[in-house]
Amino acid sequence: MKISVIVPAYNAATTLPRCLKAIFDQRDQDTEIFVVDDASTDNTAEIGRQAGARVLATQQKSGPAAARNLAAEAASGKILFFVDADVVIANGTMRRVQDAFETNPALAAVFGSYDDSPAEKNFLSQYKNLLHHYVHQESSSKAGTFWAGCGAVRAEIFNLVGGFDADQYPYPSIEDIDLGIRIAEKNYEILLDKQLQGKHLKRWTISSLLKADILHRALPWSRLIAAQGVLPKELNLKLHHRISGVLCTLLILFSIVSIFKPSTWTLFCMAVCLIAILVLNRRVYSFFLRKSGLMFLFGAIFWHICYYLYSTFTFAYCWIRFRLFGGKTIASGRMRARHSA
Repeated sequence: MKISVIVPAYNAATTLPRCLKAIFDQRDQDTEIFVVDDASTDNTAEIGRQAGARVLATQQKSGPAAARNLAAEAASGKILFFVDADVVIANGTMRRVQDAFETNPALAAVFGSYDDSPAEKNFLSQYKNLLHHYVHQESSSKAGTFWAGCGAVRAEIFNLVGGFDADQYPYPSIEDIDLGIRIAEKNYEILLDKQLQGKHLKRWTISSLLKADILHRALPWSRLIAAQGVLPKELNLKLHHRISGVLCTLLILFSIVSIFKPSTWTLFCMAVCLIAILVLNRRVYSFFLRKSGLMFLFGAIFWHICYYLYSTFTFAYCWIRFRLFGGKTIASGRMRARHSA
């Protein structure tokens, strides 16, 4: 089955060479490789051409959803394999993707995760990528979502559901989750292959992490959930994650109360909340400890609690606003008519 590899890229000159080398090292004679230059201001397009990829370009900066759709229209492969420009796929990935579809004719899509050895060594990059790896590795192989950092879709199914929603997601966001939900709604099979991994080259900072997590992930995902009226129970929305979000909120509330009115009772409640959070998340914290040691674990627990807090507050905000104003403020995430095949 012919594979069309699609790499959306914006100012990716520092990571694209490693990304493309891993892809070209694994290609066969039938593989076609696209780099979609999303109006970069560096030499991203030239790097793609020198590597031997077919380079397409958007008219203006439009986001990865539009970039992927552009290449999907030009692709001739039966499998569309999406790889982010800052991801280096592991050896054997191309063959694994091909085998997944050839051995299971009912399979609509397959995706993987980051590996457990992020390229950047600063704390936030290690924490963010290790958390992503752990969540995917601990989730069910039968998925109702999708990840486009290292994920493939049958071209026929991709066109049937209308591709990525580039109008709703003009920047890196949850366009891949939205695509997966639409595929799953039609009862097509999606596989989370835990052996399908890639190394993430991105360097995370406090500002980039908060912007991505809150504005580009938590907010649009909460809107989508509120519009659907159904709370997913996979990846980072399992029951213990939701309970942890509530407990983290209570922990902060009791902490605020203790500042203005300290008492043994508030300290006890804070201790109970913290212990419950540690118990509920003991497996991921054990993973952090094994991978990076005790000091890293302390920092990871702090950021994990922050993650639960801003995710919970964002979800509550979107849910309340949806209940008050309805669909006027919440996008449905459904495909646009002009995206139809």
